[in-house]
Amino acid sequence: MKLWERSGPLAQLEELLHDSGRAGMVALVAGEAGIGKSALVATFASQCRARARLLLGVCDPLVTPRALGPLHDIGRQVGGRLAELLDAGADRTEVLGALVVELAGPRQRRRPVVVVEDAHWADEATMDLLVFLSRRIDRLAALLVVTYRDDEVGPDHPLRVALAAMPRAVVRRIPVLPLSEACVADQATSAGRDAVEVYRLTGGNPLLVTEVLAGGSAVPDTVRDLVLARLRGLPEPARELARLVSVIPTRAEPAVLIGREAAVEGCIAAGVLVPAGDGVAYRHELLRRAVEESLSPVSRAALHREALGLLAGVDGIDPARLVHHARLGGKIDAVLRHGMVAAARAAGQGSHRESVAHYRAVAPHAARLPPAERAELLEAYAVQAYLAGVSTEGLDACRAALREWTSLGERDRIGRCLRWISRLAWWSGQGGPAREAAAEAVVVLRAGLPDRELAMAFSNRSQLHMLAHELEAALEWGERARLLADSLGDAETALHASVNMATARVLSGDVTAADELRRIHRSAAAAGLTDHAARALVNRSSSLLELADYNAAAAALDEALSYATGEDLDGYVQYLLGLRAMIRLERLDWEGALTDAHASLSRPIGLGVAVVPALVVKGRILSAGGSDGALATLDTAAAHAYGLDELQWIGPVASARAEYFLMVGEPERAVAEARPAWELASARGHSALAAELAFRCSQAGGAAGEPDGEPVRRPEPYLSLIGGDWSGAAAAWAARGRGYARLEALSYGDRTAVTEVLTVLDRLGAVRAAARLRAALRRRGVTGVPRGPRLTTTTNAAGLTARQAEVLRLLAQGLSNTDIAARLTLSTKTVEHHISAVLAKLGVTSRGQAVAAAHGRHLLG
Repeated sequence: MKLWERSGPLAQLEELLHDSGRAGMVALVAGEAGIGKSALVATFASQCRARARLLLGVCDPLVTPRALGPLHDIGRQVGGRLAELLDAGADRTEVLGALVVELAGPRQRRRPVVVVEDAHWADEATMDLLVFLSRRIDRLAALLVVTYRDDEVGPDHPLRVALAAMPRAVVRRIPVLPLSEACVADQATSAGRDAVEVYRLTGGNPLLVTEVLAGGSAVPDTVRDLVLARLRGLPEPARELARLVSVIPTRAEPAVLIGREAAVEGCIAAGVLVPAGDGVAYRHELLRRAVEESLSPVSRAALHREALGLLAGVDGIDPARLVHHARLGGKIDAVLRHGMVAAARAAGQGSHRESVAHYRAVAPHAARLPPAERAELLEAYAVQAYLAGVSTEGLDACRAALREWTSLGERDRIGRCLRWISRLAWWSGQGGPAREAAAEAVVVLRAGLPDRELAMAFSNRSQLHMLAHELEAALEWGERARLLADSLGDAETALHASVNMATARVLSGDVTAADELRRIHRSAAAAGLTDHAARALVNRSSSLLELADYNAAAAALDEALSYATGEDLDGYVQYLLGLRAMIRLERLDWEGALTDAHASLSRPIGLGVAVVPALVVKGRILSAGGSDGALATLDTAAAHAYGLDELQWIGPVASARAEYFLMVGEPERAVAEARPAWELASARGHSALAAELAFRCSQAGGAAGEPDGEPVRRPEPYLSLIGGDWSGAAAAWAARGRGYARLEALSYGDRTAVTEVLTVLDRLGAVRAAARLRAALRRRGVTGVPRGPRLTTTTNAAGLTARQAEVLRLLAQGLSNTDIAARLTLSTKTVEHHISAVLAKLGVTSRGQAVAAAHGRHLLG
């Protein structure tokens, strides 16, 4: 493809290559299909070949993507240790470590440039790879170039999540734009064509411009017409080859071309196909698809079967490619045979979503397998679904596996399956079934020899009791698990049980156990057990937060978030961002809180309760600001939280919902939300949550006293507030780092106190909360209360602060973050926080959606 109007993007890439000598950089090259991303990168690679070592990997448009496909491409280029590990299906941690060594090792006489093309088709593990490299690129003196179609990466696309997880400091975005009308006119005029008509058809897309100008004198209505007209001029053998290659994404290998040499030459001479390595391919995916989509369904399926037969015998062929042709060719036996291999390979390389996709395709045909193989397949499917965050799907598969193992009388496998059912049910928000399966697993496994499965079943029960705040039972089952694991030399299960027990002790009020969780973390990390190491830090953070000690929790959370981010444990990161949002809300950094909540919620929501903290924060801020989306957000939180019968989820959600109903003048509904949760907290001895929920009931005029059960180990500020000691409650909350709770206490105080509260609420844009307080003060006969902004003003109808409304107006004018920062004399990072807050309050996920919503709701004046 000719390179027109691309000097700017080329210069940007050259500059990044130069800068990467000091610290590595990431270039995100984005644009629509056919816009010239690959041509741009190829030209850049050609120009810098003497200074750079190019490592190219490509993502393919398969039904289910290749696991780590681009890295396998790179492995074949570099050979050595990286290629050996990839071929052996080694653990992903080893593979990624070998890649870092490859990029940083002594072979770097030229600067490494890693190119990953068409990342919109990437598998899960490849997206993790991109994030992994971006977080280490500053230490590698390398340039990572990622191309993708930005028009195909919507708000829910996994690639958007991966790009958002990259450190902003190392990322540069290079948009590839359509050609100008003047450029197209120059080319069309030189070719003797109607410039206006060419531009109308192509919209400035370089690929389409090239194809149209290479065609006959008449301008075709579509690219499909153009490429098919070119095919009609070929002999039939060449047309047959072109049709066969059209069903093979990326390129056709020599195995497809043997005996078709004349047809290959004819297709290349006519410009239908181009050489690609040792094979051939269409010049662009758009052209390949145009031919493929012109085929009848019957012909297309027959060609997929032909491709499958030709490729199945090729050494080293990726099984995902064979599955692609087997599925589209209707070859069920081949789907089973290659699908199970592809699923296992994807699982081994961390592409859990792709593994699930393969199992999903295979499972309907599992009846063709012997019973034991069928059970193994279904159980593996369940485990991968759990790891991919689609627990409900995994639960169905695991229950099907349980039926198979039960019919075979395999006691150990029955017990293992029951434990997995327990875990999957919990993540699916089904607390009752989770506990039932956990208890049944112990009964089944106790009938056999004491082994690791029994120890894990004990620890699973300990974990469920701990999560439900049944702390004595958590300690009892945890000790059983630890003793059995120690006797078996099973360090991993012993660590799992130890985390449960230490967390239970923290929740019971023994804050010294928080140090034990840190020691467990260090032991697990040293043993390479990253999940257990992360869980120890996560539980340390969440349990301190549950005790309402936000100062201690904040420090613990920073450590946990740093570790989970460094180890690419995105499920934990999603949860921890929500917890940090809770702390930022209490510290009155509401824009930071909304930024964290938005970051948590923008990740794939397959982890159920992990998003509850973020939803609570978003719901509370929207509620205080008077946004229409507050109740819907809190309804979503309740849907995730209430099925588990666990206080850590139920308590904060019930309190936030009660707070909302109090603000909108529905005290009866507030009591209906808070009272059942208060009873649960009281019964389980959770003094902090019981006190908070009792306060919500008292605000609504409901009768709730001090909690029953465990004695209160320290004065609870909410109980002090119920007793009328607003000053003491405010001081206690200040000491614990809860600024918003302190404001709540001060709102019951004297004129000086409430004036401070109103000033802060007005600054935060908490219009509804401030209006409610002003109304309460008027009922109390307080005069001279400063008047604040009205809830009915247009921008505050969305809960926006004055600054956020100003940023929204500038967004609507098309200004970039940098332009907005300059206009308002702010830092770019502050502008990013404002924009995140605007997106969250409007309930949208992009700048364009925010502007559309603003126009639709008449927020721009």
